[in-house]
This record gives sequence, C-alpha cells and structure tokens, in this order.
Amino acid sequence: MKEISQEKFKLYMANADNSKDLVYLKHELNIDSEILTYAADKNELSHLEYDRDEKTLLLIYNVLDISKQDYHYQTVPITFFVYGNHLITIYKDKSSYIVKQMEDLLEKNKSLSLYKFLFIVLYLISKNYFPTVDSLKSERNRLNNLLRERTSKRELLQLSDLETGLVYIVSASKQNVLLIEQLKNHLLYLDLNDLEEEQLDDALIEARQLMEMAQLSAQVLSQLEGTYNNVLNNELNDTMKILTLLSILLTIPSIVTGFFGINVPLPPLLTQHPLGWLMVIGISVILWFVMAFILKVMMNYQRK
Repeated sequence: MKEISQEKFKLYMANADNSKDLVYLKHELNIDSEILTYAADKNELSHLEYDRDEKTLLLIYNVLDISKQDYHYQTVPITFFVYGNHLITIYKDKSSYIVKQMEDLLEKNKSLSLYKFLFIVLYLISKNYFPTVDSLKSERNRLNNLLRERTSKRELLQLSDLETGLVYIVSASKQNVLLIEQLKNHLLYLDLNDLEEEQLDDALIEARQLMEMAQLSAQVLSQLEGTYNNVLNNELNDTMKILTLLSILLTIPSIVTGFFGINVPLPPLLTQHPLGWLMVIGISVILWFVMAFILKVMMNYQRK
C-alpha cells in the first residue's frame, strides 16, 4: 500500500493481489465492498460509474500484461476510484509497471490536478500498448517470410498465438475507447477545466489510434492465416489427387494377373509357353501406359 500526497490531491495505490491492501481500503478508507470486488476480478470489463451527488467516480480500464501468458499477450483491469480530492488506484501484479510510471509522473509534476493526472495515466496506459503491437507486427513479418519458404505446423501455431494476442488487445482497446467516449458525454465532463478536457481529448486520440492500429494488424494477420490455410488445403488436394492416380494405375497389374486365379479358359500362349509370364508383364505395362496417358489427358483438360 502506497500513499502519495500532492498539492491538489492524495493518491493511494493498492495491490489487488495483496489481501492486506484490500483490508486497509475497506476498514481505513471505508471503500465499498462492491468496488473492491470489481477491483479483484481479473475478468472485469472496462466501465465507469459516477455519482454526481457524492462526487465519486469509479473507472475500470484495461492495461496490457507485458508478460506473455500461454504464448500470447493478455490484458488485466486496473481500477481508479475518485472521491473528493482522493484518488485510489487498485492494480494487480501484472500491471504493477504502471505504478512506477505514475510515481515518476508525480515526481516531475507536483502541481497536477487530480483529473488531469488521471487522464494522463489513461494516456500512458494506451501508449504502453504500442511497443507490443509493433513487436507483434515484426513477429508477423518474420513468420510470413518463413511460411513463404516452407509452410510448417510450428510457424502456423505461432501465427495463431499472435492472432490470439491481438484479439485480446483489440477487445481491450475498443472497451477503453468506449469508456473515454462515455466519460466525455457524462455529467462529469461539465465540471472539468480546459486543461483537463484537453488531456482527456489526448487520451481519447491515443486510445483510438491504438484501436485502429490493433484492428489493422488483426485483419492482416487473419488474412495471412486464411491464405496459408488455403495453401495447405491445395497441397492436400494435390497429394490426394496423386495418391488416387497411383491407386488407379496399381490396379492394372492386379486386374491382369487376376484372370489366372479364376476358372476361365486362357490362351495357351500365356499359360503353357515358357515365356508366358513375360507376356503377362508386357500386357500389364502396355495397359499401364495407356491408362497413364488417358489420365494425363484428363488432368490437362481439367486444368483448362
């Protein structure tokens, strides 16, 4: 639990993964249990609640988890609760890097108002996504070059992991944009000064830029995955076609030699002549080439 006093507000930073911090918020600061439940839920979606009479604001925002989980990136919620001139930030271990950035921001700007500081933090959270999105783009280009040379299962699985990570980022960025837009249309917006409104606009611009960038990357990745799936399907079709042709050609010797295993009269030249077996092989080879020629003509006709 950290407390930082500024000129215009007081900041509390609590770790939702630390039960002692949550107990302190509940008993010492009288934070409602419902808010603490929201903060502790790792699957909580972005949303805000504003009580104009009590002057309280609850804001839950999506933060990038910079450590990969199951070979892809995910997001975690961070909770901001404003009452009076107090700002309570409830974070998780996976989003603790934001706390360091908040401390550095306060160290450099001690005269920030509460809401301007909050909106700068929202701006920084969106900004932290961009290096990861850029790294995913570089990884996508690397995998694309490898798959152009040879389509393998390993690279396709890595491509799928990239797409999964982008799904989380796209979803989180959309929710963040909707939250800021909702904040701009809220009654709270009327109480902001010009500097705070300008900072909120900057946060919205950054969040929209992130959303558009993530959506573009996700669309390109989805198109690449679809293309390589089509390539694999075509290769499978070609393989099955070759196997079918081989199975047809291999049946010819079986058909020819099969006549010797049934009770039908055969020409003495084939059954009694010392070189009859060579004649049978010759007939099979001739029929094999005839059938191969017919199949080749049929294949060329289908290609046209």
